[in-house]
Amino acid sequence: MSYTVNCSILLTDLPLLERPAAAKAAGFDAVEFWWPFASSVPADAEITAFERAVTDAGVQLTGLNFNAGDMPAGDRGLVSWPERSSEFRDNLDVVTGIGERLGCRAFNALYGNRVEGATPEQQDAVGAENLALAAAAVARVGGTVLLEPVSGAAAYPLLTAADVLAVIDRVRRESGSTNVKLLADFYHLAVNGDDVASVIEAHAADFGHIQIADAPGRGEPGTGDLPLGEWIERSIELGYEGHIGLEYKTASADPFAWLTNADRAADRAAARA
Repeated sequence: MSYTVNCSILLTDLPLLERPAAAKAAGFDAVEFWWPFASSVPADAEITAFERAVTDAGVQLTGLNFNAGDMPAGDRGLVSWPERSSEFRDNLDVVTGIGERLGCRAFNALYGNRVEGATPEQQDAVGAENLALAAAAVARVGGTVLLEPVSGAAAYPLLTAADVLAVIDRVRRESGSTNVKLLADFYHLAVNGDDVASVIEAHAADFGHIQIADAPGRGEPGTGDLPLGEWIERSIELGYEGHIGLEYKTASADPFAWLTNADRAADRAAARA
């Protein structure tokens, strides 16, 4: 398997632009990020600095979020938020441009919390329309839009794989888009009470991406009781061929201590194969 380090949640003792090089120094050749800017359309200099941090580190950007709003303040995406729909749409060409220049083909669109002033039906209509627009935008670079269940946000409506797949099916019916896929975050699914093993059996071959953290606590593998290794192995057996995103929190001096040096060497070899 090949791991990709989420540099928005890991290596946070370092400035953001130093994290790709730190991931490389730790033995990884791939990184992913939540939206790393404060606005949907950052200045050209900000984009250039981010892209150089990735390319100068010699790592591959494998995943990038669309602007999801103010995450520390509780925002969880703009996709279905009517009042901020224009911000999401303004973000599409920026994200696609970064993806084109860095060879990134997976783009995570957080659906957004339920908000006052709009019914769930209105939000879902906006969400389906915006996901179709995102799918069309990233299709220009051979990209895939990822949609995920999220835990820990009471107003976020997509909690299970079935919730996400229902939205994906709606987008496909209404727009014909086929490049919107489930991001199987095993931590979020498990914490939300989904039957992760059954989700894997039914859908692994069509996962757009996998991310992992252990539960309880959202720590590194081995700090909780989730059978992450088994779930990953079964997903691969059933046809999943993508990276495994490391999206966990840790207080360890070495956030990757759970991986042996042999594991890291094998990961690097797999990434180059």
